[in-house]
Parts: sequence; C-alpha cells; structure tokens
Amino acid sequence: MKASIVVPAFNEEAYLAAALGSVRAAADHLREHSDTDVDVEVIVVDNNSTDKTAAVARHEGATVVREPVQGIARARNTGARHAARDVLVFVDADVAVSPTLLQVIHEAMGDPSCIGGGVDVEYRPRRLTVRLYLRAWRILGRLTGMVQGATQFCRKDAFERVGGYDEKTWIGEDVDFHRALRKLARAEHGKVRFIREPRVRPSCRRFDKWPLWRVLIWTNPLFIAVFRRWKAVWPGWYSRPVR
Repeated sequence: MKASIVVPAFNEEAYLAAALGSVRAAADHLREHSDTDVDVEVIVVDNNSTDKTAAVARHEGATVVREPVQGIARARNTGARHAARDVLVFVDADVAVSPTLLQVIHEAMGDPSCIGGGVDVEYRPRRLTVRLYLRAWRILGRLTGMVQGATQFCRKDAFERVGGYDEKTWIGEDVDFHRALRKLARAEHGKVRFIREPRVRPSCRRFDKWPLWRVLIWTNPLFIAVFRRWKAVWPGWYSRPVR
C-alpha cells in the first residue's frame, strides 16, 4: 500500500508525539506483515499553531506543511494536495491508532471496488454520564450511517471527485465527507468500508473538562445542524480549544 497519512494540527504539541508514534508503529506493523511494497508518508498540517506543534512533528519524522487559514477541513484539504501517495488516511492529532489499523485499511483497499471509509472510535471519558451518552451516540451513528472523522481514508482520486472536505463547515465536515464517499460509491457501483475493529482512541479532553451542559449542547445534532457554518459558535475547537 502506498499511503499518505494526513494529520491536521492546531496547537497540538501535548498530544501530537503520541499520535505520530502510534501511526509509526502501525506503519512498521504493516511493513512486517505485508507481502507487497509498503510506502507510507506522514504529513502534519500545521494549522496556524502558536506552540511547538511543527517542531514536534519534525522531531517525529513527519513532513510539515503550513496552512495559515484556520479550519480543520481546510487543513485536511491542504494535506491532501501535498500528498504523493494513492491512498489518503486522515488521522486527528489527538488520536491513538492501533498497531494493526493500517494493515486493516490495506486489506480494505485491496478490494478495487472500495473507494474509502472510516474507523470506529472509542472514547474513554472519566464521567459515567458522559460514557453512557457517547455510547448512545455510537448506537445512533450505526443506525443512521453517520461516521466521525477521527480517522477516515479514501483513494486520492475519490477524494478529488467528491471535492474534499467542505471548508465552509466548522464542525461535522467529516460526516459530510463520508456521506459524499458513500454517494460516489453508489453511483459507481463501488463500496465504502466502516472498520469496527480496531477502533481508534481520540483524546477525551473536552468531555473531561467541559461541564456536562456544554457537552450536551455542543454535541446536539440539532444545534450542530443550525450552527455548523458559524465559526464563532465553536471557540472550543478554534479560538479557545481545550488542551
């Protein structure tokens, strides 16, 4: 598999090294267990960070691309434009991936009809109420086909045909992107793959540090649907993110 791992990062010096370490371990595992050539590059998109994000990325052996205009969709698109491999894998900067994940993605993309997909997430927040709430969200996601973007993957030509991530959307762009992939797959009699195991583990910093009312409001689907294109509503992601 020839893959470009794209990691959008805004002030992620505290989490980025661990995320890139897990990606490197997954790439090593794939090389050891694949009978085909494996070529993996890692691109960190420094999305206007003011901390040592870029320095951490370089120390971990990643290629650093700067995107001065803030927005996770724009950062992912910038990384994709700089990618030189056939398969794109988008991994958030606070996510730990399993050592076997890239191997599973490799197996999925070995099917020529598969144009991409997403990976299930496993949150481990401290509070029981939030754990139960997020489990309910996982059930809802399965019933509605909603796939989050902590880790998504696709063929580069499919990415270009769906137009990448919607840069006018400040939250939920990952769900839209997966739906666009599904629509393209249906039109071309292809398929998308949802990887249930191994799951990826995003940071629970927001869920652990926010008051419960904020968690319930900012993850409410109706609230997201109404305000998803208003950047000022999402300071917890952009202007005052939790670190």
